[in-house]
Amino acid sequence: MTTTETGTAADQAAIAALTQKVIAAWAYHDADSFAGVFTEDGTMILPGVYKKGRDEIRSFLVESFEGNYKGTQVTGRPLEIRFFTPDSGVLITQGGVLGPGETEVADSQSIRASWTVVKRDGAWHLASYQNTPAKQQLPKPGTAA
Repeated sequence: MTTTETGTAADQAAIAALTQKVIAAWAYHDADSFAGVFTEDGTMILPGVYKKGRDEIRSFLVESFEGNYKGTQVTGRPLEIRFFTPDSGVLITQGGVLGPGETEVADSQSIRASWTVVKRDGAWHLASYQNTPAKQQLPKPGTAA
């Protein structure tokens, strides 16, 4: 993992720990804890999904944990942390969704993500999260996918 020198070691560790909070919340299918990692007005963008605010994120996850993501886990690791100011930055990660019984992320579930992070009241939160498939490339313009 690479970092810039603007943030303190404690800030870098706290930002990297956001990934573990998300992994733990997902492990327990705890939509409240997952949504709690975000700022109140945070955004979550996934392929085909845009949710704004903790309530929308929580609702999406409640439904997902009962549906497509039932029995799944997520994994991920920080690749880079960069600070814009002492209270804002970006965390880049690599990971993905593990289906029931899987120990490695399938190429079709492998993602890279950008986490825009902000420090509020002494704690780091997600202002925005977006992921994209890590292995799948965009189709050539003008061709069918």
